Amino acid sequence: MIKKEFLEKIRSDEIEIYEDEPMSQHTSFRIGGKADCFCVVKESDVLKKVLSVCKEENVPFFIIGMGSNILVSDEGIEGVVIKLSGEFDEIEKVGENQIRCGAGATLAAACNFAKNNSLGGLEFAWGIPGSIGGAVYMNAGAYGGEIKDVVVSTRYIDENGVIKELNGKSHNFTYRGSYFTNRNCVILDTTIELSPKNKNEIFYLMQDTMQKRKSKQPLNRPSAGSVFKRPEGGVYAAALIEQCGLKGVSIGDAQVSEKHSGFIVNNGEASAKDVKELIEKIKVTVKEKTGIELKCEVKYIGK
Repeated sequence: MIKKEFLEKIRSDEIEIYEDEPMSQHTSFRIGGKADCFCVVKESDVLKKVLSVCKEENVPFFIIGMGSNILVSDEGIEGVVIKLSGEFDEIEKVGENQIRCGAGATLAAACNFAKNNSLGGLEFAWGIPGSIGGAVYMNAGAYGGEIKDVVVSTRYIDENGVIKELNGKSHNFTYRGSYFTNRNCVILDTTIELSPKNKNEIFYLMQDTMQKRKSKQPLNRPSAGSVFKRPEGGVYAAALIEQCGLKGVSIGDAQVSEKHSGFIVNNGEASAKDVKELIEKIKVTVKEKTGIELKCEVKYIGK
C-alpha cells in the first residue's frame, strides 16, 4: 500500500500515476497482479525526483520496459513500477555512424531508425520484443548478435541519484548480463555504433530475421521469450526439454510450447504460480534425466 504523502510528493503535470494497476496489462506474458503504484515518467528531472522520494520514503521501485523477459507475481508488486516514456523514447543520430537511444525506446524503433539512416549491425535485434534499456541491462541477443557488439556508452542514474556514464568494456557484458544486472541503477540512454550499409540490404536482413522468428517461435501466444539460458557445452535448452518428453506439457494454462520447447506460453488464463511450477518441473526433470542444470532467464518480480 502506497501512502498518500508519497503520492503527493511525486505528483506533477509531467507524470502519470495509476494506483492498483494490473501488471497483466504491461507484460508480454499477460500475467501479473496489481502494482501498488504505476508511474509513466517522461522527463529525466521527474525521474530523478521520483527515485529520490523512493529512497527517502524507503519505497521499492522497479523499472519496466516492454514487460518481456519477466514474470510478475499473482500477488502483484509492492512499491512503484516506473515506465519510461516521452524523452526516453527518443532516438537521434549523434555521429556519422552512431545513434543515441533513450532507454524506453523499443528495439524495433531503433532497428527502423538505423535502417532509415543506412546503418547496419542491429538487424539481429529485429523482432526482439524489448526496450533499449532492457536490452543493455541483460545484453539481449539473437541469431549471432548481441547488444554488446554495438554499445559504445550508456548514461544512467546510480544508487545515490547521480547521473553517470559507462564506456566500452566498463559495461562488463556477459551472456545475458551486464554491469547493471542486479544493481539498483536506472539506465537513461545508450549510444550505439553501427556501420554504413545499403538500406535495401538491411531491410532484407531484417525480413530474414523476422521470418526465422515466425517459423520457429510461438509468436501467436503470450510468453516471456526464451525461458532458460543456453547451457554450457554447446547444447540448447529447447533440445534438452524436448529430449526429456516435456514438449507440450502443461500446468494450468501454462504450457511448454509445442512449436519451440524453450518457450512457455500462456494459453489464456495462466497464473504466475502455474508458470513457476512448470519451470520447476522442467528444471527437475532435465536435471534428473540429463544431469544438466537449466538456469532461468526470465526474471521473477513481485511479492
